[in-house]
Amino acid sequence: MTDNDACPRFADLGLPEGVVEQLERDGVTTPFAIQAAAIPDALAGRDVLGCGRTGSGKTLAYGLPLLVRSGASRAASRRPRGLVLVPTRELAHQVRDALLPYARTLGVRVGDVVGGSSYNRQINELRRGVEILVATPGRLTDLIEQGACELGDVGLSVIDEADQMCDMGFMPQVSALLDQVRSGGQTLLFSATLDGDVDTLVRRYMKEPETHSIDPPTSHVATMEHHMLKVLPRDKNQIVTQIAAREGRTLLFVRSKHRADAISEQLVNAGVPCASLHGGKSQSVRTKTLAKFREGRVQTLVATDVAARGIHVDGIDMVVNVDLPTGHKDYLHRGGRTARAGESGQVVSLVAPNQRRMARKMFGEAGVQADQHLVNPGDDLLTRVTGAREPSWEPWVEPPEPREHKRGRGGPRKRHNDHGRPRGDRRPRGERDQRAEQGQWRDGRRPDGERRGGGRTPSRGGRRGTPRS
Repeated sequence: MTDNDACPRFADLGLPEGVVEQLERDGVTTPFAIQAAAIPDALAGRDVLGCGRTGSGKTLAYGLPLLVRSGASRAASRRPRGLVLVPTRELAHQVRDALLPYARTLGVRVGDVVGGSSYNRQINELRRGVEILVATPGRLTDLIEQGACELGDVGLSVIDEADQMCDMGFMPQVSALLDQVRSGGQTLLFSATLDGDVDTLVRRYMKEPETHSIDPPTSHVATMEHHMLKVLPRDKNQIVTQIAAREGRTLLFVRSKHRADAISEQLVNAGVPCASLHGGKSQSVRTKTLAKFREGRVQTLVATDVAARGIHVDGIDMVVNVDLPTGHKDYLHRGGRTARAGESGQVVSLVAPNQRRMARKMFGEAGVQADQHLVNPGDDLLTRVTGAREPSWEPWVEPPEPREHKRGRGGPRKRHNDHGRPRGDRRPRGERDQRAEQGQWRDGRRPDGERRGGGRTPSRGGRRGTPRS
């Protein structure tokens, strides 16, 4: 096998020249393994079953063929031609944003429908027409029931993170939606595991799929380290604070919304730039919080499992299980936020004495070998393993966000009055005085009480032409 065969280029996969050029402008020159394997089959119209860990590049593996094939003709109002089903709002937005640069190159419209966002915006977007629709099952079902969307023209369906979709109880909705797409269409399914309900989806909706398994479902990434920190309950909060104060981008996982907010407040008071992310926050707040974390305005994010899947934030070099996950699948999903796309990372789990047996069983089922350490607050071993350090203990105050102009040049558009001035703008005092000297008032009155065109102004309280008694 030659070097060129071992490392194919995107241009060798059958993608349009404009898409390849856009990939190069984005610095994406060499496809990941899942992309090199799946894109040619998907472009050829075959069903594709992809099995691989998160962060392996599967969004473009299905997204680029989806744009090429579904964007070949214009979609009718309310009738998309390609569909991507995802389990969470954040993943939907991530998929949409990842596809938009290439969609613009091809002239393809991409829309999204997710819970927590405006129904009117989504309905209007569907009414105008989109070729590709990225959706969460619940909101899409609602819009179909309202008559705002029909799936009869969908010829290519993608189910992303299928195992999480099933774990979250979306199997009935996903099946009902796939039953509505065009008969004989193409299906692409991607999942970290292929057991249980995922296997049911494969057998029911896929025809002789080409299977590409990049990583064994329970394997750990070679660039990912796993550590089990044995801690005493009385020391746990202090150890969490010292780990969160480390240099680098850190993601802490907890079991509940209350815990996320409480620990985030604890860290902010200790001087750590921190925010919390969970399902109890509105979609706009969740989007802003992720943006702050992604841009480095906060260095630590405390999250529930709402963020365990599909959220790609570059540079997360440590995931900390403050509260242990419920099982090995959740452990792998959480850990998948680090060591993405060939980068290195660590997964650290804090384990109390009564949790050690359960933790070892979880590591075994996940197929990972975790180094075990007995640590105390402030000791050298904790620092060597995690980079933990003492925080400043001066409460962190979030700086104000930069002001944004919603429109382009000239700033926000203002509505103008009859004189061509923005409403609410006052005339210069000199100009107002000049009009008064000329005997003109804003309502057409003259100083002597007459209106322009003659006639006396009715007295206050009386009707026009009716003298007061």
